[in-house]
Amino acid sequence: MHILLLEDDTVLADILKDYLQEQYQVTHTYSMKEAMRLCDENRYDLYIFDINVPDGDGITLLKELRAFRDETPAIFITAFHDTKHLTEAFQSGGNDFIKKPFDLEELNVRIDNIKRHFGLDMQITLSDDTAFDPQTHTLNIAGALHKLSAKESECLHYLYKNRNRVVSSDELLQNLWAYDEIPSEDTIRTLIKQLRKHIGKEHIINIRGEGYRYE
Repeated sequence: MHILLLEDDTVLADILKDYLQEQYQVTHTYSMKEAMRLCDENRYDLYIFDINVPDGDGITLLKELRAFRDETPAIFITAFHDTKHLTEAFQSGGNDFIKKPFDLEELNVRIDNIKRHFGLDMQITLSDDTAFDPQTHTLNIAGALHKLSAKESECLHYLYKNRNRVVSSDELLQNLWAYDEIPSEDTIRTLIKQLRKHIGKEHIINIRGEGYRYE
């Protein structure tokens, strides 16, 4: 799992990096502008954003990312203890909130909760006889392993994480490819067609004129 960490406190940033790198790949930046550039060029599984950094704040950053339909789960870390910032954090699209000072084990618990909810870094049960491993890009269907391409796996994982809501082709294109590599919508239709062959049409519903919904 790849984490983007935005934290300007050098001491805390080093502590968090050392701790998180025992289990995850971590990219760290002190700058909101640099974080935005990294998000444009790379895909991450989790954002951990400090609310206040010298050139902006994590809440504004996440609002901008959500405006571009980036649904990557996000945890805010902050020294603020008031409900105003808590409310703003969740309204911006944040998924969790942790107040400084905090125990590293508490952060680990919150990350584990995000992983369970979004199916990160673990095998996902799609149905009684089908399990999906997004790390190895494999489907286990009634004991038989089926290998997916990396993009098929990413597409299925994204639809699953956003299950029970409609995801447009444009949203998939923006979240599965870098900005300068975005293909045509035909590519999405091909990916969906291939996934349906594996898991069945009843799990990926085509909502005419809107997009796709995983059920």
